[in-house]
Amino acid sequence: MLPKTADIVIIGGGINGTSLAYYLAKKGIKNIVILEKNFVCSGATGRCGAGIRQQWGTPENTSLAMEAVKLFETLSEELDWDIEYEQCGYLIPAFTDEFADQFSKNVRMQKKLGLDVSYLTPQEAKDIVPDLCVDNVRAATYCSTDGGGNPLLTTYAYAHRAKELGVKIHTKTEVTDITVSGGNITSVVTDKGTISTPMIFNAAGGHSQEIAAMVDIDLPINSYRHQILVTEPVEHFFDPMIISFDYNIYFRQVKHGSILMGCSDTSEKPGYDTTSTLDFIKDITTRSIKIMPKLKKLNVLRQWAGLYNVTPDAMPIIGDVADVGGYFQAVGFSGHGYMLGPKVATLMAELIADGKRDEIIDRLSLERFKSGNITVDSSVC
Repeated sequence: MLPKTADIVIIGGGINGTSLAYYLAKKGIKNIVILEKNFVCSGATGRCGAGIRQQWGTPENTSLAMEAVKLFETLSEELDWDIEYEQCGYLIPAFTDEFADQFSKNVRMQKKLGLDVSYLTPQEAKDIVPDLCVDNVRAATYCSTDGGGNPLLTTYAYAHRAKELGVKIHTKTEVTDITVSGGNITSVVTDKGTISTPMIFNAAGGHSQEIAAMVDIDLPINSYRHQILVTEPVEHFFDPMIISFDYNIYFRQVKHGSILMGCSDTSEKPGYDTTSTLDFIKDITTRSIKIMPKLKKLNVLRQWAGLYNVTPDAMPIIGDVADVGGYFQAVGFSGHGYMLGPKVATLMAELIADGKRDEIIDRLSLERFKSGNITVDSSVC
């Protein structure tokens, strides 16, 4: 049965919602409710590519990712749940001089932040991945502490531990409205009843803009379909996740031998379509074999699609807002909520429970878009 009251209602049962609930509960916050309109990890988190990288084009994304990796390194132990985390590395080849120059700048910035990252020649990249075709590669970057995990297991682990700490999770419960009185949150209305609460947290992923609109907040966000496939398992032949921003594609061989790969269609209009298409398989096959011809021989087992919740600068929007008291959010991760989510959740838990405001919250707040002076992270796939 839906509770009548809550100290905070978290909207969304993905990585951001469940991890925040866990960290808030650890800080002693009581009466926490998660509302999920489908089931835990049914949205973008459960449909993502599972990568965890620190090689970004802006200091904000880079520093968040570096701090997130510190959490991921001990998360299986903390949650007492194997999330299948591994630091297999990320290799990012540049196929144009433009990207090669950008990567050189990125590496200088990343090194200043303390990241152990390398700028490679084509041959050095091939030494790491022998089956990589470097005929047109200008340069590459590599970070051995990048890697990946299992987003489903990670989210389930957070949800399970949060419930042990008293968090109530209500699935198949859709939020239909949020009421505000005197500029402050007062309740959340669902298809199963109303919860009186002074505080909400928008972690609704691809549908975050709909939740924000319920309190008259206009998020500069669009959602786009992102498709992924997985091949038959084969004998292991490469370690790192490989990303190409030139081809807008990534792929990785997972532990059991299958190749997971994904990409977006930049010509698609924003929307909420999560169906899979044959055109995607044809397109991604063409792109991938240009980077690694050996992939041509593999059979596809299945495919799926999720949503990228994209901001104009490809960085998340986090924190509170000036106009609505009790409203908090972590949205617009532009397809990278899984890898950044745990760190963002710790920052938000400190803000909500302790009143501690990390400076990056202000740098990534909604307010940054009012000036129009934003820096776009081009290292997004």
